[in-house]
Amino acid sequence: MGSLADGSDEPLTPAGRLFLQKETNQVVYCALGMKHPIDVEAMKASVKGSIMGKHPRFGSLLVRDRRGVEHWRRTELDIDRHFVVVDEPVTDSGDDEAAVNEYMADLSISSGLSTDKPLWEVHVLRVHYCLVLRVHHSLGDGISLMSMFLALCRKANDPDSLPTIPSAKPRPRDGSFWSMVLRFLQMVWFTIVFAFGIIRRSTWARDPKNPISGGDGVELWPRKLATARFWLKDMKLAKAAVPDATINDVLFGVLSRGLSKYLDEKCPNSMQEGLPITGVAMVNLRKQPGLQEFADMMTKNPGLRWGNRFGFVLLPLYYRKNDDPLEHLRKAKKMLDQRKNSLEAHFSYWIGNLVMSCFGAKAAGVLNRRILCNTTFTISNVVGPQEEIAYAGNPITYIKANSSSLPHALTMHMVSYAGWADLQILVAKDIIPDPELLAKCFEDALLEMTATAAAALKD
Repeated sequence: MGSLADGSDEPLTPAGRLFLQKETNQVVYCALGMKHPIDVEAMKASVKGSIMGKHPRFGSLLVRDRRGVEHWRRTELDIDRHFVVVDEPVTDSGDDEAAVNEYMADLSISSGLSTDKPLWEVHVLRVHYCLVLRVHHSLGDGISLMSMFLALCRKANDPDSLPTIPSAKPRPRDGSFWSMVLRFLQMVWFTIVFAFGIIRRSTWARDPKNPISGGDGVELWPRKLATARFWLKDMKLAKAAVPDATINDVLFGVLSRGLSKYLDEKCPNSMQEGLPITGVAMVNLRKQPGLQEFADMMTKNPGLRWGNRFGFVLLPLYYRKNDDPLEHLRKAKKMLDQRKNSLEAHFSYWIGNLVMSCFGAKAAGVLNRRILCNTTFTISNVVGPQEEIAYAGNPITYIKANSSSLPHALTMHMVSYAGWADLQILVAKDIIPDPELLAKCFEDALLEMTATAAAALKD
C-alpha cells in the first residue's frame, strides 16, 4: 500500500474500514449470465464511460497513513487491469451453471484483491457467456452496488430506459393514539431484548452444535456453491395464504422448512425438536425504502449516501420435524415482525461505530467475528429488476451473488430478477458436502408451501 502524499485523500467510513480487517475482510461477487457471446472491448468501453468508471470509489487506491488508518486516493483508471479474460472452460463438466458456481466458490477463498489498483475486477468467462463482478465490500453495500450496476444497464425491450426496481410499500397501520402507544412500547421492549441478544452473541452465547455449524477458521476451508431457483409467482402464492406476509417472510419460511428437511435426510434423529439455528441478516438502513436509482444516491439529499449503510439482525429458525409447511411461514413472519418493530439493526450499526471510534477497527472486526462464530448461517436478499435488462446491448439471463467465505459453514445470498429469485448457497464442503441436495430441499419446501397455500385459498 502507498502512503499519504497530501491532505486530499479521503478517509474510509467506519463500515468500510471494518471490511478491510483480517477478521471480516469481504469481497462481493456477482455473476451475470449473458445471452450472446461477450464483446470484451465493448464491455470495457461501457464501463470506462459510465458512472462506474467515473465514480471516486471505483477510481481510488486504498492507502494507509503512518498510524495505519485507511484512506482513498484518486488515481488514473487503467481499465485493462480490471478485466480478467478466461478463454477456456473453467471445468470439464459441460454444465455452465456448475462451472460458474465452481469458479465463484474458488474465488470466495482466494487471496483477495490487489491493492495496487482500485478494489474491483470483472472476470469474463467467454465459453460460459458469463461476467463475474468482483468488488471489495469496503466500496459499498449490496444496495449501493446493485444501484451502481443498474446504472450501467438498460431495459432489454427499451434500450433508452433505465431498469426499474420495486420499492417497499409501508403497510397500513391503525393510527389511533392507543395503537401508537402500544407499538412504541413494543418497539422499546423488542429493542431491549434483541440488543441484549446481540451483546450475548458477541460474548458468550452461541447456537448449540449442529451438523451444519461452522466456527473459527472455517472461512479458510474449501467451498462449494449451488443455486436454488424460485419462481416469484410461487412465493407470492405462498404469501397470499398468510395475512400480511411478505416475500422475506416466505424466504425465511422456506429456509426453516428446507433446513429441517435437509437435516432429516442427512442426519436423522441428530437434533432435538425446536433446536435453534440462528442466522445473521444484513438490513438496509437507508431512509428511503427499497432500492434507489443510482442517480438519486449521488444527490445531496440528507441521509442518502454512497457506501455501506446497514445493520444486522439475529434471526433464529428452529428445527421442526414433519411440520405443516405454512406453519414454518407463520412462525417466520412472527419472528420477522418482531424484528421490524424494533431498532435492532440500528443498534448493531450504532454499537459497531461506537466500538470502532473507541477501540479501533481491529476491535470492531473481532466483535463481528465473534457474532459470526456464535451463529450458524448468513443470509441476504437484494431486490433486482422486474424486467429483463441488457448490458452493453447484450441481454442478461440471470443475476447471482455471493461473497467471500465466512466462519459460517453456510452463507446464502438471494437476488430476484425478471420473475425469478436465485439463492446462492455457499458451503464449507467438508461440513456440508452436498449443497445441491440442500438447494433441492429449499426448492421442494417452496413447492410444498405453494401446494398447501393453493388448497387453503381454494377452501
